[in-house]
Amino acid sequence: MNYNTPLHRFRIVALLEGWSFLFLLFVAMPLKYIAHFPSPVKYAGWLHGVLFIAYAITLIEAWASRKWSFPKAALAMLVSFVPFGTFWFDKKIKSELEENSKDIKF
Repeated sequence: MNYNTPLHRFRIVALLEGWSFLFLLFVAMPLKYIAHFPSPVKYAGWLHGVLFIAYAITLIEAWASRKWSFPKAALAMLVSFVPFGTFWFDKKIKSELEENSKDIKF
């Protein structure tokens, strides 16, 4: 398996973006609003923003290289707004890759 592909980069960034979103929602936001400690939101929000931009860029690269349909690429973008969405999409991509690798005969 080649790990230096647009799809592999997209999957890595998608997982990082997903974890940063969960940290922001379930750790940093409660710290800000319940414990009155706003600093984690500032830094986690900044990191999540950078990762979200990287997600969009790597999504475009993966879309072009894999020749995904527009609805599939749009779904990939939409799931980034849903908690755990990028993990669900990554699972779909992984199962698709495994099915495709079974079709290749040596």
